[in-house]
Amino acid sequence: MNEPSHVVHRGGCHCGRIAFEVDAPAHPTVLECNCSICRMTGYLHLIVPRERFRLLQGEGELAEYRFNTGAARHYFCRHCGIKSFYVPRSHPDSVSVHARCLLPGTLAGLDLCPFDGANWEAARAALHAVEEPTAR
Repeated sequence: MNEPSHVVHRGGCHCGRIAFEVDAPAHPTVLECNCSICRMTGYLHLIVPRERFRLLQGEGELAEYRFNTGAARHYFCRHCGIKSFYVPRSHPDSVSVHARCLLPGTLAGLDLCPFDGANWEAARAALHAVEEPTAR
């Protein structure tokens, strides 16, 4: 159920086979990570508790990619290749939604919070500052 400061955002992949909803602030704080995969894809992390994420369609269209420690579960559409969400290593009981995959209309803006994912172990403590996104 939505908290008063949260709205329902819809999003998905480029071809439309993957669709989801996420309950989050209209103006959330997102992590801008510089690790190898996030830097290459321009991924902006909107991390939410798993119960605030709903996959509406496309579960059978997802492929999974793991690398390095294998803890993060990167899901992408097997047709268009877009990773619109994943289960992060830093928050294994949460979902990280790619803020750039949210449909227009419900976002009032984004606040970017840099994260030094290239030095993940050293920067890990900084994640707790944005663990629960807050409304502006």
